[in-house]
Formats: sequence, structure tokens, C-alpha cells
Amino acid sequence: MSSPQNTSQIRVLINGEWHTVPAGTTIGELLRQWGLAEKPVAVERNLQVVPRARHEQTTLSEGDRLEIVTLVGGG
Repeated sequence: MSSPQNTSQIRVLINGEWHTVPAGTTIGELLRQWGLAEKPVAVERNLQVVPRARHEQTTLSEGDRLEIVTLVGGG
């Protein structure tokens, strides 16, 4: 008996590269996995900026396109 195809993974485009993440992953979880949760970052999902206050509630979907920009101070 064959096992059903694993559908618990989705593909998302992050900064121009395709990545596979578990289905149900939020932007907040992704940032923690990448070590960016405590850093000043701007996140755009499908051409719309996602405010930091919504990172934990925003669940990624198959084919989402993310741009994650780390903000650096300077002068």
C-alpha cells in the first residue's frame, strides 16, 4: 500500500529564491527560523507590506512572493 503524497509543504519565493516551508508557517515563524525575528526588518508579501504587528497572524500560502529587507542604521 503506498502512502499518500505529502501535502504538508508549500513553496514560497523569498527574495527571488524558491524555498519549501511547512504548510501553516507564519511570517513570524519564518523570521525566527531565519534568525531575523529580533532584527529590524520590512516584509512584503505579494507586493503588500506586512506590518510587524501582523507577522504572527499572517500565514504563508503556496506561491507567495516575499521580500524580506533588513534595515541597517547608518549616517
